Amino acid sequence: MSKKLKKRIRKVGIGAAVYLAAVLFAHFVPDRNRYVELVLFLAAYFVIGGDVVKNAVKNIGHGQVFDENFLMMVATAGAFFVGDYPEAVAVMLFYQVGECFQSYAVNKSRKSIAALMDIRPDCANVIRGGEAVEVSPEEVGIGEIILIRPGERIPLDGVVRKGNSSLDTMALTGESLPRDVAEGESVISGCVNLSGVLEVEVDKVFGESTVAKILDLVENAGSKKSEAEHFITKFARYYTPVVVGCAVLLAVLPPLAAGGGWSEWIYRALSFLVISCPCALVISIPLGFFGGLGGASREGILIKGSNYLEALADAEMIVMDKTGTLTKGSFTVSRLVPAEGADERELLEKAAYAESYSNHPISSSLRKAYGEAAGKEIDPARVENAEEIAGHGVCAVVDGRLVYAGNGRLMERQGLQPLPAEEIGTVVHVAEGGKYLGYIVIADEIKEDAREAVDGFRKAGMKKIVMLTGDRKRTAESVAEQLGVPEVYSELLPGDKVDRVESLLASKSEKGKLIFVGDGINDAPVLARADIGVAMGGLGSDAAIEAADVVIMTDEPSKIAQAIRISKKTLGIVKQNIIFAIGVKVLVLLLAAAGMASMWAAVFADVGVAVIAILNAMRAMK
Repeated sequence: MSKKLKKRIRKVGIGAAVYLAAVLFAHFVPDRNRYVELVLFLAAYFVIGGDVVKNAVKNIGHGQVFDENFLMMVATAGAFFVGDYPEAVAVMLFYQVGECFQSYAVNKSRKSIAALMDIRPDCANVIRGGEAVEVSPEEVGIGEIILIRPGERIPLDGVVRKGNSSLDTMALTGESLPRDVAEGESVISGCVNLSGVLEVEVDKVFGESTVAKILDLVENAGSKKSEAEHFITKFARYYTPVVVGCAVLLAVLPPLAAGGGWSEWIYRALSFLVISCPCALVISIPLGFFGGLGGASREGILIKGSNYLEALADAEMIVMDKTGTLTKGSFTVSRLVPAEGADERELLEKAAYAESYSNHPISSSLRKAYGEAAGKEIDPARVENAEEIAGHGVCAVVDGRLVYAGNGRLMERQGLQPLPAEEIGTVVHVAEGGKYLGYIVIADEIKEDAREAVDGFRKAGMKKIVMLTGDRKRTAESVAEQLGVPEVYSELLPGDKVDRVESLLASKSEKGKLIFVGDGINDAPVLARADIGVAMGGLGSDAAIEAADVVIMTDEPSKIAQAIRISKKTLGIVKQNIIFAIGVKVLVLLLAAAGMASMWAAVFADVGVAVIAILNAMRAMK
């Protein structure tokens, strides 16, 4: 519980005690002095609601007249004016109790998101002059070695240069299973080192690290409001002046028309003002969305704002990249097919060297296969002028000869006829010095929950489930058939993916939304173009965190269906609160105008409805 909330509760408690003393004095002291009674109730009123009066006066000075502070001040001051001291203080007391409850609910809903803030490292132990020196993570440069002992949080992204350990990634992914790391493997900031001592070479400054980007994402999530939140803000801006005007007319017109009864009609108008306070809507709706964002973050789903959480509920199309989304992207060489006059050793060696400067998973699998077959690592000195050819492959000068490695179109561009490849998987054709050497088949593995994800999209009411890939038609159709994806487009260049998404966007309904799911690295243009961009493999992917609207930290496609369910549940709770709050208020407003609702009914219509709506909103966190 925050210090501010504790202070407010203490103040309300003291005020309640003074109020109780005033009530006892008013009811049980014979021949009581009315001035003493008034002083006691005024003392209780200002202890409980002094800050409300202060805020109302301050806001009036700033030109912000019609807010809930103003409504409460006018209504309770009016109740004092007509002699209803106990009710005036009671209204302020219950209002403050409601505010305490609201503060508690907001603090609790923040905890699930604020828990992510604990991933921020306090310091880094950098090795300088042969000793570990404790410094701020911002002071560590690229290439420096940091020491991470068991139990410490990794402060910066880097590569393990010495040691083996297990990492707790739960704060980032929500997954309880530790991740093992060894020398040569990358580690990211925010994880906790569980067992061995690690020496890590830093490859990103703190401002560019994973933890810094996630913290920035979380801190700014609340700034992007949903349409419902914008509606309530506008609604309150016009609604409050209208009800104040209605209350004034209710207090003035009937007595003028009837020629008296001012006290009764002023009382009705004051009850009308208390009821009209829109705090149930103003508080519970943002709280509902905040709870939804927090509940999603606990599952390893980072949503960048309420607007995207709301949009997920309207999704009717989902378009997915294959590699890294539905498949693991952990490729292995499954077959070597040399052309006439070439052999398997030469084919693999030339492909591995040509791909040696690329970070693509396919390139990694070729280098790994070469290392295992040759028993040695790639010699960088043998490679020059490496270049990536978008949508086709790579070329590089290896041992002074130009080598091309890529798809069939790349071979045809060089005037070569590649061998027909019928195998399921990604095919890398290789040519050296104008001579075709053959092809290598690289297989990718489908993720364990990919089928569950596709079924989840269908249950969520997706009208179209589409898979896009640059892979060959046969490979793409095989994966789509295994997963039950009804629509698949293959052999696409990056620009083709954008065109395909554009045509799908044109075919959706006016309110419907299109989700695109990619790995956040090669798919940034499509992620940006879709209504909702979802990045898979967010763990350590800079581009994923920057380009997407939703980041799935656990790399599980089934989490997207879960995000849609969270969105629909949150929207359902928000709509319930809107209908309930407006319905009750309209009913009690009519009863107050007719003289059938007392100030106590007004308290229920304001504070009671707000508390019930807040309790309902808190369900979104679960």
